[in-house]
Amino acid sequence: MRAICPGSFDPVTHGHLDIVTRSAHLFDEVIVAVGRNSAKNYLFTPDERVAMLTDAVKDLPGVSVMLLDGLLVDFCRDQGVDVIVKGLRFASDFDFELQMAQMNHALSGIETIMLPTSAQWSHLSSTMIREIAKLGGDVSQFVTPQVAEAIAAKSTGQA
Repeated sequence: MRAICPGSFDPVTHGHLDIVTRSAHLFDEVIVAVGRNSAKNYLFTPDERVAMLTDAVKDLPGVSVMLLDGLLVDFCRDQGVDVIVKGLRFASDFDFELQMAQMNHALSGIETIMLPTSAQWSHLSSTMIREIAKLGGDVSQFVTPQVAEAIAAKSTGQA
C-alpha cells in the first residue's frame, strides 16, 4: 500500500520526521509531498525544502520525496497513492484536518489516516521554529543538523 505525507515542511522538524518514520512502518511506500501554499510566507524555496527532506529521510526504506503542485487528490491519483497520512498535535489540528479529509474523500474517494504526533514533538511547529530562528534562538534540538545549518544560513543572510 502506498501512502503520502503532504505538507509545506518549512522547515522540516523532528515532529514531521516522527510522522514520516511511523508511516514508513505502516505502509510499503511513503511519498513525502512538499507542497506550495500561497497563504504561507516561506523561509525556504520548494527545491530547498525537497533537498532538506530528501537528506532527512535518506535512510528510511520505501520513503521518497516529491514536489506537490496542484490538488493533493490529483497528485494521489497520478502517483497511485492509496491513503493520505496527516499528523495531529492538538484538537484544532483535528478540526482542520477532518474537514480536509472529508473534502478529499468527496473529490476522489481517498481515505485519510490521522496519526497523533509523539508527545515529545507535539509542541513543535515550523512557524515557531522560523520565529525562534529569526530572533536569534537556537533551534537545533528541533531539527536535523543539516536543517539547523540551513536555517542559520538563511537567518544570517548567507544562503
